[in-house]
Amino acid sequence: MLVAAAVCPNPPLIVPSLAGEAAGELDPLRAACAEAVAVLRSAAPDLIAVVGGADVGRVYPPSAAGTLRPWGADVTVGSGTPVLPLSLTIGRWLLASSDVPLHLETLRHGTPPEGCRAVGERVAALAPRVALLVMGDGSARLTEKSPGYLHPGAAAYSRRLEAALVAGRTAALDPGEAAEMWAAGRAAFQTLPAWPFVPLYSDAPYGVAYYVTAASAPES
Repeated sequence: MLVAAAVCPNPPLIVPSLAGEAAGELDPLRAACAEAVAVLRSAAPDLIAVVGGADVGRVYPPSAAGTLRPWGADVTVGSGTPVLPLSLTIGRWLLASSDVPLHLETLRHGTPPEGCRAVGERVAALAPRVALLVMGDGSARLTEKSPGYLHPGAAAYSRRLEAALVAGRTAALDPGEAAEMWAAGRAAFQTLPAWPFVPLYSDAPYGVAYYVTAASAPES
């Protein structure tokens, strides 16, 4: 049963040692992510499931490692040879001090909504009390310096995506529009439950929309 859920982005620069002199710029984002993780822990889960997007969908061993060396930081989480994609690597980094067992899973970026929903339902049934940490970024086309360059509809799309995340209405997100807007987190976002979420952060410091939200399961 799902007892809590949260959304965090996965920019490598969230790790202070990688951000260098610009580390302070993302302090509000780090604080929001820490608050989101605290919501998950406060729900006393038996398992924390970390779900993120990647080129392929797969389940990784709970101890699987990820590294930020490709982005210039000598930071490794987990054990063994690093195999985790960026989304799960940052998720593991955010949960570094957690002693709760982990489930690590990726969805292919192009996974259709019904497939995303199925992953969310399956993950929620993995333990009596499951907390879900969804890792994903919004549109990367908000400015001329964004990875996907400026798209005239990206600002409006980002507002709608934030509203969907807060209202628990990610099921309606369109995969084609998300791909056009370079919203890499779309598939992972669609594993979320249809709950209202508390918005903790929304900004685009590097031309990529980052959102942090969290919620405990509503009382029935």
